[in-house]
Amino acid sequence: MKKQIIAFGALLFLASSCAELLSMQQSTGIGTTTSKAPLSESEIVQGLKEALKVGSQNASSSLNATDGFYKNSLVRIPFPAEAQVVADKLRSIGFGSKVDEFELTLNRAAEKASKEAANVFVNAVMSMTIRDAVHILRGPDNAATEYLKSNTSTQLTLAFKPHIENALNSTLATKKWTELTTIYNKIPLVKPVNTDLVAYTNERALQGLFTVVAQEELKIRKNPVARVTEILKRVFGASN
Repeated sequence: MKKQIIAFGALLFLASSCAELLSMQQSTGIGTTTSKAPLSESEIVQGLKEALKVGSQNASSSLNATDGFYKNSLVRIPFPAEAQVVADKLRSIGFGSKVDEFELTLNRAAEKASKEAANVFVNAVMSMTIRDAVHILRGPDNAATEYLKSNTSTQLTLAFKPHIENALNSTLATKKWTELTTIYNKIPLVKPVNTDLVAYTNERALQGLFTVVAQEELKIRKNPVARVTEILKRVFGASN
């Protein structure tokens, strides 16, 4: 950990003075390998962009697969919390299978929409500045994920929405939701439920996406095996 802090500190000096950092690298060996020259400013930014691209594309691909959401306990989309009373009541009167079928359709919709994340992420990565890079380097282990979240959430919400909507319709989720709420709302003395299903699924899909992106970022920072390109090995290997 001490070596990692020293390496990040050296990289921060690079953002304010390349000459100063080069001098530091020569005297301390930080950011060097036995066979290659010290890391340049452009290489560091390139490495961070590569890390974001690799991590976000891996996250998008894994979630876009069948059961990417449904069988991942960290991101699985449950019955809407504000309507949990509906699920509990329906299970108690013998409609548990319909509740389960409905939850599956929510996750399938999120899985289909996740393929849209890759292009949105790439566009955000390409616009990264040196200042962004410095912030990520000096930040916590999820700093890159937070950068993506702050720069892509609006675009992702817009990109996901039509796919979520189409997926919910094609998997009959909307119909199933209408059936469930109709059954529930006919029960005497209950408070009628009216949840925006598309908005709910969209929000939970994005939460799950960034959860997995954070996992991918941590792998690249901590696990040499996850550094699948030469530039990742150089930039993140320098801090080990």
